[in-house]
Amino acid sequence: MRDSSPSSPAFWRSPLRGPRFTSVLGLVLLLGVTVLFVTGLVSYAAYNPDLAPVNDKTPDKGILGFYLFDWPTDPHWLYRLTQGVHVTLGVTLIPVLLAKLWSVVPRLFTLPPVRSVTHGLERLSLLLLVGGGLFEFATGVLNVQLDYAFPGSFYPLHFYGAWVFFSAFVVHAVLKVPAAVRNVRRMRAGEETVEDPAGLVAPSPDAPTMSRRGALWFVGGGSALLFGTTVGQNFDGPLRRAALLAPHGGADPGTGPNGFQINKTAALAGIDAVEAGDPAWRLTVVGRGGTVRLDRAALARLAQHSAALPIACVEGWSTSDQWWRGVRLRDLAALVGHEDDPPGVFVESLQRHGAFRHAALSASQVADPRSLLALQVNGEPLSADHGAPARVIVPAAPGVLNTKWVARLTFGRL
Repeated sequence: MRDSSPSSPAFWRSPLRGPRFTSVLGLVLLLGVTVLFVTGLVSYAAYNPDLAPVNDKTPDKGILGFYLFDWPTDPHWLYRLTQGVHVTLGVTLIPVLLAKLWSVVPRLFTLPPVRSVTHGLERLSLLLLVGGGLFEFATGVLNVQLDYAFPGSFYPLHFYGAWVFFSAFVVHAVLKVPAAVRNVRRMRAGEETVEDPAGLVAPSPDAPTMSRRGALWFVGGGSALLFGTTVGQNFDGPLRRAALLAPHGGADPGTGPNGFQINKTAALAGIDAVEAGDPAWRLTVVGRGGTVRLDRAALARLAQHSAALPIACVEGWSTSDQWWRGVRLRDLAALVGHEDDPPGVFVESLQRHGAFRHAALSASQVADPRSLLALQVNGEPLSADHGAPARVIVPAAPGVLNTKWVARLTFGRL
């Protein structure tokens, strides 16, 4: 009679479980999770959170902010690449993570739960590893799907969860990777015996319905399917339409010069069409030399410049380079007394509510000749959804820092 207690080794009968299967999945996750962690830190750094409180969505980060640096403007596609890798890889690894957890689930039920202090610490790291991994992947997927069902802000939850998960992951890797590498080498050499200190092999396995190699191909196929239905949101044309699992897959939201992806419409942001239109709208520019107010016609009379830059968002989607035209931010800084060495700028939107209605840009971002207060895109005036009458566009900056519906620029006070 089959033992009905999960704490008994005889309860687990799958012939697929074993150190071979687990070792391969573990080594894939070792590389993949490391890339996820690094690109996640890079994404957070891209917000320049130490520049101004308005940019810091994870306050009280303490020593966890040690890695932060001024985010560069070159190459202009940097954030598009790093965040696209982060999101696409995270989605792709979901089948690998679930298969890895399935392969070691008997260990969660072993008795006694703690045999020694060392064993207790290992069990605690395993709890943090499993819980942290599920939390990070779940919140990441919800954020990508624009489903903000979190008990708080996504940014601090995902940030601190990543540190908990990765710390436990490092401990687990130090303990388990040497054995996993030896097992994979023995597999490649065709050896029959492998290390199984965790007792993953079922003592009385059921008859197999597929081989372990077939199971690995099944997991790999699931990852390939998720990759193929997600990665397209980083591109235009047919590839975007193949991104069936991404909210920003499918056809572009419209046609013509303004017919490329957006995250938030003017209506959703609560933009008043009268306030944003002529003759009501004015741009207020403030600096050490005083205050200047400009309507759209006055902005159009200033020297106009163009830059080919993408829009790339934290959810992983991006556009190809769009052709923006407007006034350089450094030229606007010169209007208010910052001719030689433009400082950083505090940008305010007509948007009344939302985490990114205000943003701070660094001095290096302002000084870049491709950083614009854009009035046009692809040869036509900006549409309301793309930020009319004027929006910021900065090379390599996350989409939320490219503030739309700009009302005020304050240079030198962040």
